[in-house]
Amino acid sequence: MPGRRVFRTAAFMTAFVSVTSAAAGCGGDGSDSKGGSSASPPTAASPSASTPAPQSPSPSPSKSAEPERFQSAVKKVSADDLPHSWHKGCPVSPSGLRMIEMTYWGMDHKPHAGGKLVVNAEAADKLVGVFHKLFEERYPIHRMEPVDVFKGSDFDSIEADNTSAFNCRNATGSSNWSQHAYGLAVDLNPCENPYVTASGHVEHKDCVKFADRSRKDPGVIHKGDKTVRAFASIDWGWGGSWDGTRDYQHFSSSGR
Repeated sequence: MPGRRVFRTAAFMTAFVSVTSAAAGCGGDGSDSKGGSSASPPTAASPSASTPAPQSPSPSPSKSAEPERFQSAVKKVSADDLPHSWHKGCPVSPSGLRMIEMTYWGMDHKPHAGGKLVVNAEAADKLVGVFHKLFEERYPIHRMEPVDVFKGSDFDSIEADNTSAFNCRNATGSSNWSQHAYGLAVDLNPCENPYVTASGHVEHKDCVKFADRSRKDPGVIHKGDKTVRAFASIDWGWGGSWDGTRDYQHFSSSGR
């Protein structure tokens, strides 16, 4: 796939500025693994979330008077771009990954430039389409940065309510790779959509309230809503539909 592709819907805005314990691999107790013995995608997922203050300056919204437009670019990445999330022995090489840089709709009801999501190269274009749909539907995203910003810690990324994808590590409590190790899973607004055990436990204290899935807060995902349907359009399944333990933030190509 080319090193860079740009996707627009029309004229773009003048300025944008930036926003677990089962076997799925999203993280929950802060003990991320960095290796694996199986080259097969895992069959379950995990985490929870919370919303402390972001660890980097909040983005400023566009001040353009023109209608907001989605824009994206798909770029190649190297190992230097993934200093904490990738290492030798991972099931996919940097050449098999792509960085999507895109506009996303923020929790402040404004568009933000600079969202970054590292994904499998084969899924990149499809995911651009999904996030384009989410933008058009004004689905709000709190933050979107590579997990390397958090030194590869899934737990810390969740604490910052950060939407992320690729992270080369085992599924929590498993010797198999997480779907995230393939760049084939996305965790979306992990605080508003926590990992909830069968007993109802949520690891991240600031997100415990979101175990109540009747809430209508911005960013909360519900069964059959436009967000679930956007991922279903590329045949990606949702962890919120699992029996027992549910991972409301988690979408993946395998559905697990």
